[in-house]
Amino acid sequence: MAMAELPLKLSAGWLRDQYRSGALTPEKVIREIIRRSQQDLELNIWIEPPDYGRIQPYLEAISHRDIEEYPLWGIPFAVKDNIDVQGFPTTAACPQFSYIPDRHSSVVERLVGAGAIPVGKSNLDQFATGLVGTRSPHGAVHNALRPEYISGGSSSGSAVAVARGQVVFSLGTDTAGSGRVPAALNGLVGYKPSLGAWPTLGVVPACASLDCVTVFANSLEEALLVDRQVRGLDVSDPWSRSIPRQADRRPARLLFPAEPLGFYGPHEEEYRLAWQAAGEFLKKLGIPIEYVDCTMFFEAASILYDGPWVAERWAGLGAFVENNRAAVLPVTEQILSSGNGERHTASSLFQAMHRLQEYKAKSRELLQDAVLVMPTCGGTWTREQVELNPVGANSEMGRYTNHCNLLDLSAVAVPAGEAAQDLPFGITLFALADSEHLLAGMARHYLGDSGLKDTEPVGAAETEEIAIPTAVQQYTTIAVCGLHMQGYPLEKQMTGHGAYFWRETRTAPCYDMIRLQTVPAKPGLIKKAQGGAAIQLELWKMPVQSVGAFAALIPAPLGLGKVELEDGSEVIGFICEGYAEAEAENITASGGWRYA
Repeated sequence: MAMAELPLKLSAGWLRDQYRSGALTPEKVIREIIRRSQQDLELNIWIEPPDYGRIQPYLEAISHRDIEEYPLWGIPFAVKDNIDVQGFPTTAACPQFSYIPDRHSSVVERLVGAGAIPVGKSNLDQFATGLVGTRSPHGAVHNALRPEYISGGSSSGSAVAVARGQVVFSLGTDTAGSGRVPAALNGLVGYKPSLGAWPTLGVVPACASLDCVTVFANSLEEALLVDRQVRGLDVSDPWSRSIPRQADRRPARLLFPAEPLGFYGPHEEEYRLAWQAAGEFLKKLGIPIEYVDCTMFFEAASILYDGPWVAERWAGLGAFVENNRAAVLPVTEQILSSGNGERHTASSLFQAMHRLQEYKAKSRELLQDAVLVMPTCGGTWTREQVELNPVGANSEMGRYTNHCNLLDLSAVAVPAGEAAQDLPFGITLFALADSEHLLAGMARHYLGDSGLKDTEPVGAAETEEIAIPTAVQQYTTIAVCGLHMQGYPLEKQMTGHGAYFWRETRTAPCYDMIRLQTVPAKPGLIKKAQGGAAIQLELWKMPVQSVGAFAALIPAPLGLGKVELEDGSEVIGFICEGYAEAEAENITASGGWRYA
């Protein structure tokens, strides 16, 4: 298999299928990842970029292992450079802070033990202080889709590495939203487990009592695959907790903010409309909706940076900053030093703790068997605009994220279409710390998976821990010829059902393409007994279990059927019933929808 045939976005299931068939080896994948990272140098994704010499020991280690016994065998991943990887420098984007750990962090150790391959250390907002992705001496990380825009932070490089097809998944951290904001801005799933559910031993602390390790992936399934490998108590980690995952199911209620939400940035109105569209879609999913007062969530969010918790950042890094002020970016130094202010007294800390305890109690009552939905971000900016307003823009990015860890909630950020061309929009689902199974169940339902349990109680099965499967997800090929192609409005239906782009091809030379008189206009592909031409297509890989739900969204006269490709093979793809030809424009001569 030629390297050019690697999909633009990598998938664990697809890679393992290729490994099993012998069409690919981990070494070939790593060499292609190195090529892609070099091609994307201007995006500033990496601090320690993929290097074959560093990666080779991991390749040698898995060469002696059975792929069926290791759920992540040969799967490449990135690590945010505030998380220890043995032998790699940990810098937290501050070169003078650098040290070389003699062991992996707990999460990396568990992933490597499952067969995964760490390929490099990704760029971040210095000391994980920021939500914009521009606060690094290694350069601002560019957005994966529109480089002039911000990537989100602080786990900026981790998110963009996944979105640019340089890894299957990546590790980030999340104190105020750093594992969710970059997911939303780059069209990814960002999974933030409950506090302590994944160990944080070997992570440079931002606020140690609030920090979480997180994962970015192209699909929910792959985020949960990582969760299954790293979840669990680490007795050597004082912040670690045992929080077993229950069997996934949908919540009994879906909660929406009752008050109108605020949006910001140059695409303020587009974000507002995207939020409205996401809400309308959610309302059609058959789960009871409640509108709730979210004042306490916003008040809790304000405590993170306007209250004494910023002093915890100073407690962890203050000594370094005082001795190395010239090594710290001015905006980072300003934020960290604010934690040393006289207003952050022991009394103010306890006052804030007591307020939070009240909010936690109210949250636990409100979120019983329920999931709260908010926008992940209320807007975005170009990198130039953030340079003109670095603190204000950063604060706005945390408007709908900062409350989460303070209230001991779990969260998953999922794609929800686009706010504007190549500017992804996303929503975040929030649940209690012991209710991550509701997050997964709701996210699956939203993204179109089937086979989940209803909202009704299902007895003892609800409280059983999930067995850790070693089987990987099965995919089928879908041929796409119109609005579901990359860059078109319905691409989100493909990604929302867990599909990823594979490659371009053409049909056999026996098809007509027509322009249907719909709004918006759509193409129809009709196979002819005589005549016709070869039509340009995209081939996507979709989880088998998602095909039924996806097909149900397709309106007549379109549907799914067999499409013959130029090499004579057949795949599932979009076809059109012949009767539609009578009132449609024949556009076969264009060669495909992109050229019509």
